[in-house]
Amino acid sequence: MSLPATLLVYRALTGLAAPLLPVILARRARAGKEDPARRHERLGRPQITRPDGRLVWLHGASVGESLVLATLVDRMAAADPELEFLVTTGTMTSASLMEKRLPPQAKHQYVPVDTPGAVQRFLDHWRPDLGVFAESELWPNLLLEARKRAIPMALVNARMNAASLTRWRRRGDALRRLLEAFSWIGAADTRTRDGLEDLTGREIVLAGNLKLEARAPEPDAAELTALKNTLAGRPIWLAASTHSGEDETVLSAHALLHKTQPGALLILAPRHPERGPALAELVQARGFHLACRSKGDVPDGQDTVWLADTLGEMPLWFALAPAAFIAGSLEAGIGGHNPIEASQAGACVISGPHVDSFDDVYTAYRDHAAMLEIEDAVTLAEAVEQVWQGRAPGRAAARKAIAAASGGAMNTTLTELNSLLAADTSGEAMT
Repeated sequence: MSLPATLLVYRALTGLAAPLLPVILARRARAGKEDPARRHERLGRPQITRPDGRLVWLHGASVGESLVLATLVDRMAAADPELEFLVTTGTMTSASLMEKRLPPQAKHQYVPVDTPGAVQRFLDHWRPDLGVFAESELWPNLLLEARKRAIPMALVNARMNAASLTRWRRRGDALRRLLEAFSWIGAADTRTRDGLEDLTGREIVLAGNLKLEARAPEPDAAELTALKNTLAGRPIWLAASTHSGEDETVLSAHALLHKTQPGALLILAPRHPERGPALAELVQARGFHLACRSKGDVPDGQDTVWLADTLGEMPLWFALAPAAFIAGSLEAGIGGHNPIEASQAGACVISGPHVDSFDDVYTAYRDHAAMLEIEDAVTLAEAVEQVWQGRAPGRAAARKAIAAASGGAMNTTLTELNSLLAADTSGEAMT
């Protein structure tokens, strides 16, 4: 069956772009966006051997998805110690996290760039017995090639916001063809389930949100204790995963807090650590004393902002700060970020109004009064003060919200993945 025109054009263009990939990857490496020592993985040329036995390949875009996949690996490995695992992601942050998080029978690789040649080399080498994709990471060449090879595939924790669904409606024939690669699709929320059913004509399972049952790695206990001792007595708050345009509001709120709490410390953790130098200039221009984590700094009594411009340390920041503003929520078009990790660490969640990508989670938080909502610098400062004064939602409310939003997603998903593996072993036909 011929491909829709959209996918034919995509395959042609990505094939033509393939000779330029080494140059593009080298440029990205110089900009700090690629690991220069592992660019061969992005070209579909692994340098490690495929392990013997059955191999489960799991792929997710970035940190949040990789934590879900790592939790699936833990559960599947516990049930069948003979399984081997390959986890692919696309960012340096997620790669660093996976090195710490994955068990010995799991390997991490960067996902190949989505050109026909790179994905063919990747699949020729790894020959997975099962493929598991997380959320909305739909690389056309990778999916088309996996289907061509009859690899059993599942799309877990499928999540699409309203804007994504609108975009896909314009290319419904392409989406239908890509989703044919998946024998099973588990939607994280009703919006995604209903949207995918309308677009594909398939029945989509409402499995629930796996992110609510995934746990981040614990911070180093000795380091956490040492930092708590160093910062003892100081009011601390965290701005987590900030984007350009939000930092100014965060710093304005911190200036307001300093009027009543001159010893207050802000941990400013940008979503993209490469923005660190620009943020350092902004912080100092606002008159704050700065400590930079990337330089090994630990705040002294004079430092009022700690710039957390490093990779993979969010669990440490959540454990240090009782008040956590979850950014990506002040500027429209970003969609917010997952608040679960903050709650699991015991921090009170503070959020702006723009949380479209996680509206099911935030709806549960609102229903259980488990968060504080803000609109600007003034209300952000007020929310942080409320946490410091012990007048904010506690851990019990967050636990109830998480339980309400989850819906047993992990058990449902594991049952389906095990069924796909069993069907592949017995030689049953793909659905």
